[in-house]
Order: sequence, then C-alpha cells, then structure tokens
Amino acid sequence: MEEPKTQTSPAAKNTFLECERDIVFILMMLAAGYFGAFTYSIRGGVFCNAQTGNFVLLAMALGNGQWFHALYFFIPITAYCVGTMLSEVLPGYVKKSHLIRWDTLLIVIEILVVIFLGFLPESAPVQITQVLINFICSMQYNTFRQAEGIPMATTFCTNHIRQVGIAITKSLRHPQERLSHLRRLRTHAVMLVSFVLGGVASTFLCRFFLGKAIWFSLIPLGFVLADLLYADLVKEKGRLDQIPRGH
Repeated sequence: MEEPKTQTSPAAKNTFLECERDIVFILMMLAAGYFGAFTYSIRGGVFCNAQTGNFVLLAMALGNGQWFHALYFFIPITAYCVGTMLSEVLPGYVKKSHLIRWDTLLIVIEILVVIFLGFLPESAPVQITQVLINFICSMQYNTFRQAEGIPMATTFCTNHIRQVGIAITKSLRHPQERLSHLRRLRTHAVMLVSFVLGGVASTFLCRFFLGKAIWFSLIPLGFVLADLLYADLVKEKGRLDQIPRGH
C-alpha cells in the first residue's frame, strides 16, 4: 500500500469528504483496537480484525493433523471474505437512495452488531462474537481507505508501522520534502496510538463488565455516526455522488 508522493494542498484538502477526514479514521482505529483486545481478552484469545492469525492457526491445525479443528477456521475466513464482497456490492445500491453514504450505513451496521453482541450471555459460543467481528472489520477495512489523501488501514497496525519507517527514512534522505513526509509520519503514528488506546480501554473495561464491555465501543462509533449523518444530510448533501478517494 504505497503513499502518494505529492503533498496535499489546502485547496485540495477542502475537497475531502467527511468520511475521509483524519478524525473519522482516528475514531475507527480506536474502535478497532477495542475490538481486538475484546476478542483476545474474553472471546477465545484470538484477534479478529484481520485474517493472518487465522491462516497461521489453520496451518498449525493441519500440521498437527487436527483436520476437524482446521475446518473451523474457514468460517471466520469466509465471513471476512463475504464482508469484503458485500462492501463492494452494497455501496452502489445505497448510492441510488440519495439519502446517505454507504460509509454511514456501515457505521449503523457496526453499531447494531455491537449492541447485539453485548446482549449475548457469557455462556454463548465465542465463535458468534469472533465471526461477527470478522465480518464488520472486513467491511470497515474495505470501506475506509484513505484519510485526507493518505492510504490507511483502520483495523490493524502493520501498514502503519511500515509507513512510519518509510516516512522517517524519506524525511532524512529527502530534506526538501521533509514536511510532507513528517505529515505522513504524524498521521500514521496517531493512528497507532489510537489503536493502542482502544486496546487499553477494552482490556481494562472487560475486567469489570465482561461481554457488555463491548458496548463502550459505541462511544467512538456514535461520534463517527453523528458526524457522517450530519455530513450526508446537511453539509455534503449535494455531494452524495462523489466517490471517496481510493475506491
């Protein structure tokens, strides 16, 4: 996932949609960090924001000859794939409504899933939570792609760490473009900090509220939803046909 090399001008910055703003991505990273710590802490000891871990576990199960156990991992992997497929197909139908963006509807879906998961009893199979988090994270990852012109991943940290390293190196090697590279460095670093803060909050709150701790992720999601709804219905009502960058 390569960074664009040109620096964003103030005029270009004003053309960004609300769903592309840094603050939206910061809050989505916060929620993603919360989800990751939640599933690992009290829902099976796995990370559901991405699928590398599931592929590793699948390979280990196959290597140990645990054939039926290996089959299970096709469930979250398939859920992640289906989520991506839906996030490719549904935006076109949502766009025809001329009411709200797909990005906004996705936040509504995430909120509904979070509310449902909070009502699950502690005795419920952890796989329910794992699969649903896989599902919404795949749609989130595929939907929110660029923050004010900078390619982003909102559900995991690997690319942000990579881009921090790239930005540091380029700022040293190309001092004439240092401000541009430092802006990217700052943006990716803030995303990483936001993810960690979400994980810290989740780990702490899970000790006291168990499964209902997931409801606290409604705070950042609620702020995002209010912001995007205002943009769709008021501030950017005439720009509903504009496609976010990266799509």
